[in-house]
Parts: sequence; C-alpha cells; structure tokens
Amino acid sequence: MSRADTVGIVGAGRFGTALGSVLARANRRVILWSRDAAVVDSIQTKRTSPRLPDAPLPASLSATTDPRMLAAEARFLVMAVSSTNVRDRARELGDYLDGSHIVVHAVGALATPNNERVSEVVGEGLPTLKIGVLAGPALPADLVAGEYASMVIASNFEEVVAEGRRLLNAPPVLRVYSSKDLAGVELASALAGAYTLALGLCDGLGMGVGPRAVLVTRIVAEASRLCVASSGKERTFAGLAGLGNMLVRATERSADYALGRRLAEGVLTADTQRTEGARAAVAGAALAKTLRVRMPVLTGVAAVIDGTLDPREAALLIGDTVAVEE
Repeated sequence: MSRADTVGIVGAGRFGTALGSVLARANRRVILWSRDAAVVDSIQTKRTSPRLPDAPLPASLSATTDPRMLAAEARFLVMAVSSTNVRDRARELGDYLDGSHIVVHAVGALATPNNERVSEVVGEGLPTLKIGVLAGPALPADLVAGEYASMVIASNFEEVVAEGRRLLNAPPVLRVYSSKDLAGVELASALAGAYTLALGLCDGLGMGVGPRAVLVTRIVAEASRLCVASSGKERTFAGLAGLGNMLVRATERSADYALGRRLAEGVLTADTQRTEGARAAVAGAALAKTLRVRMPVLTGVAAVIDGTLDPREAALLIGDTVAVEE
C-alpha cells in the first residue's frame, strides 16, 4: 500500500495496539512505533503484544523503533501516548516529519504543567499544521473483541477530518464521525475521563440511581461551561467525545472508574494520579480556576485525588451545590 494509505500509530500501548489491530483486520497497512525494543520484537516475531496479548495482529500490521521509518512510510499518524509523554514524543517526531504529514492525537487529558490542550503541545513540537484529535467511547477490549465502537475526529482543517474518516473507519467494529470543534472535542475527551472517575466515586459511595442521574446532568452543564470558556461549543460535551465516552467507560473495565471506586473505599495510594482521568481532573480544575469557571463537581473530584478532601465530604459538598444550582 502507498504512504498515503498507511496509518502510523505513535505508541504501542493498549489503545494504540487495539486500534492498529482493528485497522489491520480491515485491510489497512499499519505501522506501530514504540521506543520499547522488546515490545517491537514481540510484535514482529511472535505476532503478539505484551501490552495487549489478546489482540490479533495481522500481517499488515508491523512495528518499529525507528521514527524516521515511521515518518517515511506513513503520512497519517495517530498519537496514542500518555499525556505525560506527548510533549517529548512530539519533539522527537518533529525531527522527521514535514508539512505534508497529518497528525491526530488520542490523548484523553490535558498536557501539564500548563494545562494546555494536547493539540497545542503537539503543534509546538511538529512542523505540520494539520493536527486533530480522535476521541470517543472506544475501549481497547471492545475493539479487540470486535464490539461496536464509535469515535469522533475533529480539526480546524477539513483535510484532517476527511483523511481521518477515510483511513480510520472500519465498520462494523469502528465508525468515525466528524466535528469542526477541535477545542471542544479535546476538552470533552479529557473531562470524560475525569467525570468517569466521579461516577466511580458516586457508585462506590452507594449514592443511588436518583442522585447519580442528577450528577450526570450537572456534569454535562459544568463541562459545557468550560468548553465554551476554552473556545469550544456548548453542545460538544453532550456528544460522543464527552457524555458518550463517559457512559461507556463507567464500568470496572475502565481504570478511571475503578480508581473512583477505590477512592470511595478510602484507598489512597502513591499511584492515585496515574490514570489519565485523574490527571485530567486535577488539570481541568486548575484550568477552570484560571478561566474563572464554576465547576463544583470537577473541583471536588480533584480535591479527593489530591487528598485534601474526604470522598464522603466531597459527595456532600457536590450534592449541596447541585441542589443550590438546580
């Protein structure tokens, strides 16, 4: 297949590998780039990844440790790395990419330490302006199992969206929709993880279906306020990247939801902030404070993660705020 029809995936973690597997099974040529030589060797020689051993890896999927090779062989790239690594990976790729490349990220968090949208960080490190985001309710396990999943791609450039839909659509397993609201989709994706943690906290505390329903409506309201304050559209969080993403992830299969349940049980460990949702909650609360946006649910979750607020006190505080705002 030609360079234009090849999908490069930056990162061979769970999501990157699952996405690559789905695309390869749909007869796309896929190249995974990982800095971990052992992972690349396993994919190349054993046709399995230690990060996601259940994922079938067809012959059209290959892996490399060479960013130069990735840039030469694939014009369309998906960055599937953690928010803590995205800045370094963008800088590293920047030495090999040019203005013809299209880069979309699938990072569901904000970039620290300045709480920036990931597209802003990626744009600083890469020579291309053709940047977008891929977000939505697609869990690695569902993609591997062939379950129906959907995502949305957003960019300020129509070419990014069009190429993303052409190369990433893999029905019936994965359907990709489009949006022009780059800022809104990025914020919605990041906040979805943070609020998934909030739902885990809610369920862990046994708040019940009534309060849970009220909590979800308040989440949509306050997340929409932050999207607007960040130059996004008010309705975006109510779509796939935000609400849809959050509802699909609100199960024990999600690390963010599981963390919320553990926090409800009073389990605070050194790795509390290691999920993307936890990072997004802390960064999102800081961004909301900077932009002077009132977000009591997110602020409460961030305080629990930081260890400055007891989970049950947070639940009471959020409940009181919801009652007042309603």
